[in-house]
Amino acid sequence: MMAALLLRRDKKATAAHLKADLNRTDNTAGVRQLQELLDAVLNPEKPAADSEALDWCKCLIAGGDGFEEFCKTVRSYDNATLCGLVWTANFVAYRCRSCGISPCMSLCAECFNNGDHTGHDFNMFRSQAGGACDCGDGNVMRETGFCRRHRLRTGENVPLIPRDLLLMSEMVLPRFIQCIIQYLRDGYVEPDTSTERDLQKVLQQLEPQISFLEELTKMGGAMRTVLTKILTNQQTFKELSMGKYLDCENSEDQDAGQSVGQRKRVKLSSSTKDSCVIESLKHKCFLEELLFWTIKYEFPQKMVTFLLNMLPDQDYKITFTKTFVQHYAFIMKTLMKSHESDTMSNRIVHISVQLFSNEELARHVTEECHLLDIMVTVLLYMMESCLIKSELQDEENNRHVVVNCSEALLKNNTYWPLVSDFINILSHQSVAKKFLEDHSLVMLWMSFVSFFQGMNLNKRELNEHVEFESQTYYAAFAAELEACAQPMWGLLTHCKVKETQEYTKTVVRYCLETLQIWFDAIGFIDEPAPNQVTFHLPLHRYYAMFLSKAIKCQGLDLDSLLPDQEMLMKIMVHPLQIQACLSEIHSNMWVRNGLQIKGQAMTYVQSHFCNSMIDPDIYLLQVRITTLSQVFLRGKLSQTYSEQERPMLEGALTFLVILTSLRIHLGMTDDEILRAEMVSQLCMNDRTHSALLDLIPENPNPKSGIVPGSCSFEEMLSAVADFKAPVFEPGGSMQQGMYTPKAEVWEKEFDPIMVVLRTVYRRDVQSAMDRYSAFLKQSGIHTGNPWPPYKERTPLHHCYKGLIKLLHCKTLHIVIFTLLYKIWMDHQNMSEHVLCMVLYLIELGLDNQLQDTKDEVRYSEHCHDSWFPGTNLLSNLHHVINFVRVRVPETAPEVRREAPPSTSTEASSYGQNLREAQMFSLVAERRRKFQEIINRNNTEAAQVVRPKSSSTRWVPPGTPPQLVTEILEIRESMLSLLIKLHQKMSSKQNSLSASWLDDMDTGRHAHGDGITAIERILTKAAMRSCQIKRSIQDVCGKVCPPVPPKKNSPTDKKTMDKEERRQRARERQQKLLAEFASRQKSFMETAMDVESPDTEAAMDLGPSEVMESEVLYDCVICGQSGPSTEDRPTGLVVLLQASSVLGHRCKSQEAKNLPTSDEEHIYPADTCGVSHDVRLTLMQRFFKDSSCLQSVSIGWDGGVYVQTCGHTLHIDCHKSYMESLRNDQVLQGFSVDKGEFTCPLCRQFANSVLPCRPGRGTETGSWHTPTNKKTCVLVKEVEDLQEKLGLFPVSYIIKPGTESNLSKEMELVIKDIKNTTQKKYMDYGKNPGSPDNDFLFMYSVARTNLELELVHRGGNLCSGGASAAAKRSCLNQLFHVLAMHMRLYSIDSAYNPWTKLTQIIQSKEESTLPEVPMLFRDVPSLLIIFVLTMPQPLRKEHFTCVVKMLYSLQFIQALAALSTKFSPEERQAWSTSGALMKNAANAEKSFEALLSHVISELSKGKSFYHCFAFQLSSTVWSPQSIEFSLQQFCLPFLRLSCLLQHHLYGDSLTGCLEEEEFSSLAVCLGLLPSAHQPSNSMHSASCLQWVVSAFDLVSQWCVEVTGLSQMQAEQSLTLLVQDPQWAAPRLLQLPDNYNIIFQYYHRKACTSCKKVPKDPALCLVCGAFVCLKGVCCKQQGICECFLQSTGIFLLINASVIIIIRGHRFCLWGSVYLDAHGEEDRDLRRGKPLFLCEERYRVLEQQWVSHTFDHINKRWGPHYNGL
Repeated sequence: MMAALLLRRDKKATAAHLKADLNRTDNTAGVRQLQELLDAVLNPEKPAADSEALDWCKCLIAGGDGFEEFCKTVRSYDNATLCGLVWTANFVAYRCRSCGISPCMSLCAECFNNGDHTGHDFNMFRSQAGGACDCGDGNVMRETGFCRRHRLRTGENVPLIPRDLLLMSEMVLPRFIQCIIQYLRDGYVEPDTSTERDLQKVLQQLEPQISFLEELTKMGGAMRTVLTKILTNQQTFKELSMGKYLDCENSEDQDAGQSVGQRKRVKLSSSTKDSCVIESLKHKCFLEELLFWTIKYEFPQKMVTFLLNMLPDQDYKITFTKTFVQHYAFIMKTLMKSHESDTMSNRIVHISVQLFSNEELARHVTEECHLLDIMVTVLLYMMESCLIKSELQDEENNRHVVVNCSEALLKNNTYWPLVSDFINILSHQSVAKKFLEDHSLVMLWMSFVSFFQGMNLNKRELNEHVEFESQTYYAAFAAELEACAQPMWGLLTHCKVKETQEYTKTVVRYCLETLQIWFDAIGFIDEPAPNQVTFHLPLHRYYAMFLSKAIKCQGLDLDSLLPDQEMLMKIMVHPLQIQACLSEIHSNMWVRNGLQIKGQAMTYVQSHFCNSMIDPDIYLLQVRITTLSQVFLRGKLSQTYSEQERPMLEGALTFLVILTSLRIHLGMTDDEILRAEMVSQLCMNDRTHSALLDLIPENPNPKSGIVPGSCSFEEMLSAVADFKAPVFEPGGSMQQGMYTPKAEVWEKEFDPIMVVLRTVYRRDVQSAMDRYSAFLKQSGIHTGNPWPPYKERTPLHHCYKGLIKLLHCKTLHIVIFTLLYKIWMDHQNMSEHVLCMVLYLIELGLDNQLQDTKDEVRYSEHCHDSWFPGTNLLSNLHHVINFVRVRVPETAPEVRREAPPSTSTEASSYGQNLREAQMFSLVAERRRKFQEIINRNNTEAAQVVRPKSSSTRWVPPGTPPQLVTEILEIRESMLSLLIKLHQKMSSKQNSLSASWLDDMDTGRHAHGDGITAIERILTKAAMRSCQIKRSIQDVCGKVCPPVPPKKNSPTDKKTMDKEERRQRARERQQKLLAEFASRQKSFMETAMDVESPDTEAAMDLGPSEVMESEVLYDCVICGQSGPSTEDRPTGLVVLLQASSVLGHRCKSQEAKNLPTSDEEHIYPADTCGVSHDVRLTLMQRFFKDSSCLQSVSIGWDGGVYVQTCGHTLHIDCHKSYMESLRNDQVLQGFSVDKGEFTCPLCRQFANSVLPCRPGRGTETGSWHTPTNKKTCVLVKEVEDLQEKLGLFPVSYIIKPGTESNLSKEMELVIKDIKNTTQKKYMDYGKNPGSPDNDFLFMYSVARTNLELELVHRGGNLCSGGASAAAKRSCLNQLFHVLAMHMRLYSIDSAYNPWTKLTQIIQSKEESTLPEVPMLFRDVPSLLIIFVLTMPQPLRKEHFTCVVKMLYSLQFIQALAALSTKFSPEERQAWSTSGALMKNAANAEKSFEALLSHVISELSKGKSFYHCFAFQLSSTVWSPQSIEFSLQQFCLPFLRLSCLLQHHLYGDSLTGCLEEEEFSSLAVCLGLLPSAHQPSNSMHSASCLQWVVSAFDLVSQWCVEVTGLSQMQAEQSLTLLVQDPQWAAPRLLQLPDNYNIIFQYYHRKACTSCKKVPKDPALCLVCGAFVCLKGVCCKQQGICECFLQSTGIFLLINASVIIIIRGHRFCLWGSVYLDAHGEEDRDLRRGKPLFLCEERYRVLEQQWVSHTFDHINKRWGPHYNGL
């Protein structure tokens, strides 16, 4: 009853009333009233979307005040010292490694910018999963990095909060939260029920309520405390849930109406060690149930944010973390069921990373809630869901289970949130120690790792190519790296000191136990199953890495950690099998398994994986050799050569070298490893800084955070490499800043073995060698083809000394001897690489001598002394071997006695009787059998290579051919073979004289080819033993060419022939190549020379030749040469493009700044385009339209620019070319329908063809020569010519039916030109489409092209010369096309400006609007109009006459404009002083007299000068300064006339100094006699020539201005003061640091749709801010530049510049580079970026010169999607 009354009343009043009641001492009535009201308001039966309840809650909480006010008040009591700002995915945050304690630390932009991080290692990043700001949290980051606000500990001086402020919140909120939970319970539907499951809908309805909670959390610490109390109070929860206010049907099961109870009890598999880990969940407080539903609903973003927003409250943080851990198993189950596992993973990590990054908290939860147990168990349980039977080894009886890599769980990385949490907590030392101390936990973890042992097994396809190439290997490698290796590296970081020995022993012990279980499970005894390989042996790698760590850092002894010999043998087998398979894969023996097997081999050695995969494997094998040297080698060789082929042999030898020379785990310090890795990467290629960071394995050297005492990445980099700054190549391709190895690194540290180990692609090895030889050539050390240099090794750690025994075992020596012999005999399968590796092994043996020779006796009996007496390499080197007994098949050539016996030591017996089954028959009970094999063959060499005959066909194992024993006479020692090889290679007899050793200089041996290598070895050997020195001298004394070992064989002629043939073939090849190169060069010179076309004589359309005789053009399509005729016109390939470059010029030389704050703006009013528009509009108000349209030029914005590549083609050829392009289905970067194509010869982009007019014969030569007619005569002639407008060659007159092809084409080009730009840039007249309008557009095209050429020449003509631009210029042709078109319009003689220029005429009364006064007209426009409308070709004398007359007008305009700048006094003074000179003889040529006349004439009108508010200027006008400003005013006109003359008549432009430009141009144009000596005292007035009285003419012009009745004085003044000078066009000036742009613009809202754009972009021409892919900006047309042709946009979120040209776009690159000279596209690395001035200049240059189309090659259509 009561509630109903309250509900009707005003909410605010009720709230105030209740608040008062509750504040009384006896508040029972108030409490009761409130509860009744809430029962009515918060009724879960009502639909959730009803907003009434929310409004009530807001009012009640505010207790009668406005809610906004209330928020403010509560905020003022905020006592939080942490920032805690929570963000979602895609938010931009920062991470500073210098300040972070935890690697996951992150800061919001505000805290980052307010903290001091100068010089720190920080980066900006886009959050993937969301996160929260850690500022103020001392557990996660160092206090020095806190921002100003959180450093001050603001919480300490906040006043205490008044009790009544939050009283209502404490009463209302529990009910509100309870209500939300009730909705969540009711809305949840199990996925397996039949109803459509729509969780999103429920969440949408609850959106306002959850947002309200989120709002509350943002009110600061005070409100968070209240919420924490409510969420964690078990009593409140019990009262509300048990149904005091809630009608539950079943209050036992706390979920009304839904049997959630049974569902919540999650049962885990029996393997879990701890039933308490995943008990059934019983909720004791709101927080627990809220989290429960958050998980059930798959982590809705709003809920996650609310839960995280509460974290700054410490009590909440602890309770929440515990709750989260309790629900961990439940999270895992939900995650596995989820369809949106990606999103859900991100949200889970968003929460967990906030909780587990804090060591204090992680330790607390580990102790109290068994966090580690829970995590390991949950991971185990998760993986158990996708296990399959392993097929490794013994398929039938295999009991081992592995994860199935094709399951979604692995394919989609669903496990990563849980694994990443585990890695995160293991990074805390206290937690990791707990883990390592708990033996049962370590055992459990090992069984988890064993699930991955042997996954993704590959079986070699022998018959068919595999049908379906599975890509599961991605999942397998990712899983091993993330789930096994990462936790391993995490644990290893805590096992670095002696005190942690016990931990290592534990891990090693359990590792070995698990391995033993694994071997038993797969049924492995001692031989691996053939033709199968798995790259995944995480248990082996755990064992290897902990072993390595124990010896390196903890001082443990190797033997104490090794298992028995038999176990060690077993452990070695699989890693060895991987190495053998790598060789097989590279020898294409697995080719039937498809590309993916190559992919696996590459991934295995790739930089992110190598240190967790190949390195530990090789280390294990090295450990294995250390303990069992000799037996190993035999097995190794017999195994690897079972498929005896050359690549396999090379692979095996290389592997042996790696095995014996790699020291990564055998004694190198971390710094040395880092250095070696860095050098090997830099030697392959120059690298950018980021690529290098990426390529160098993370462990053992974490690049982030500096390990005390170790060398940092940057220091090491500067020690081994030089920085090459980013440069430009002329083609426009942009280089990044690169690091390249220093010279001494190439000289001393280049290690080919490390390079081979680290290359993913074989071509990188070659690349390293090429770079090495280039260095040697350049520094003059060696010019030929060098061999890989031999590098001294770091000394071995004492534990591993046994490794050297491998180099001193007879078996290896036998192999070496055999190989040397076969190479000497030129055997077919021997390559240089084999010899190189053999020599490497010898040298390694010489450098690593055995200390003691006690163990020689043990092995000697195995070899029956038949080869070498002992095992020491030194003594075996000079041991001569006389006879060898081998068993070969009877089919072998020796038996038939025909072939040269160089193949004598071959046998394929091993192919059959030592198949892979026996490869590992090395364990004790099999030694005897192996022994027999060796005795039977007496030479290991027998297995090394198999003869050609059997290489084509694999003989099935059951049918060995009959073996015959052969005895060969050899009589060589390794030494003598080396010396003979030396001879053979240097191809001269006695290449080593007997005394060469004595005068050897040891220094020069480090680099060189095989000859040097042999010399180096011999020298080393001689230094180490006198006996060898003697033998060498003996051999050198009596050396002779190779004689084969059998007497009755043919001589060595064959081998010689072979050499000779090779030599000849080489020479032929060289010759061919040279010829090809020269052809290519000549083609390049003729065709492709885009920059300086010197050789294009035929296409050089310099007008000079046009004059002499008919010009011949070459058609680049049909190749014919001929004149352009009316019927078959030739055309120039041109590109028409709209351009607004001119319109963007300003007065000042300085570029405008890009606005980076709300206060800054860009005003376009001062640009050339805008000021011309304003001028025209003003004219059109007062003057006749047709006259206005001839008084200015348009095309400053959206003008048409024409450029050509200089190639010509027949127009009919072009049409067929376009047809063929249209039918060509290849996707081109251009649109053929729009007429676009690429020049058939130079492939430059073009879109039209400009017809060349038929060439004139010699008879017109006379029109070029000047005559000595008087000026007045010429003036009359010009006037007559203008009358003759209609009299043109017949072909031009357009009559229907008589049109020639030429005129048709000209029409078409005009159409193209009009289509190039937009309608609005053509229609300026009052009646669009009128002839006047067209007329204006036509001559403006000419003007635009002339002006642009001026800009390209640097704004003046001082440089002179016909510059490259002129070579390519098509202005001559363009003028003729335009002229032809303009003849259609006649100038009404009554209004002809020419008469006004040259005659004094009586003014007529005009009824309509007046014409534009001469002083307001644009002189260059008049020049172009005259030239284009007079009959062509125009005689040069007439042209000069026109220029002279127009110059007078320009000069008077200059005086008029100048006079307005004087102060009244100055004006008076000049007027009087000039008046005195009027009667002087040369008054008409003195500026003083004319100036005074202009002033007096203009003063006659209404107060013309008075309206001009005169600004006092400190300058006093002297005659010199006046002269200077007059010249500056007239210069633009002179430049334009000069250019025009250059293009029409081919006059060359002479260069001059800037101060002499005026006089030099005046001479060029004939305004001054050419005898004139340019001097600084040049007077601009002396160029004047008047036909009639100057003063009368000037008066006539001034009267036109002063006589204007309608115009205000200010307006006529603005028209009079025109300043024709503009600075060069510039793009906006960008700030130096990219962050300034990014911070301002990436959150800025779009001006038209008021939203923050997804892809914000900035126009660099005008500064417009646009949504690139948004629709809003397209409709509004925000950025004109885009419409006017070329848009240059900076993409804010990518730091890249994109060019948009019409319907095409291209990515140009970035002008912002980081400290290492690299781009950061998409801001992936987030390092600070700085403006690269050179790049920006290049961009500006390409914009001004309109060359984007030619320089950037990657264009694509944007389909209006931008």
